[in-house]
Amino acid sequence: MATARSALPVLALLGLLSWVPPAGSGPNAYIKRFYNTCWRFSGVCRVACQAKEVYHILCDSARKCCVKKAHLPPVVGV
Repeated sequence: MATARSALPVLALLGLLSWVPPAGSGPNAYIKRFYNTCWRFSGVCRVACQAKEVYHILCDSARKCCVKKAHLPPVVGV
C-alpha cells in the first residue's frame, strides 16, 4: 500500500516534467540567426531587401542575401 501512495506523486511529477510549453519549443534563437545569415555572416536572407541593403547573392530559390553596402567588397577595375 505504501508503494502505491508514493508511485502516484512520482508519476504525476514525471508527467509534468515531460510537458514542454509551446513557447519554449522550436529552434534556439542563436541557431536560427546562424542559418539566416549569408555572405560571411554580414548579410541576412530575406524575400525582399530593406532600403539600405543591396541584393548580392541567392540564399535559396525564394530568398535573397541582403547585405549593407559597407560590408560588400570593393569593385576593382571598373
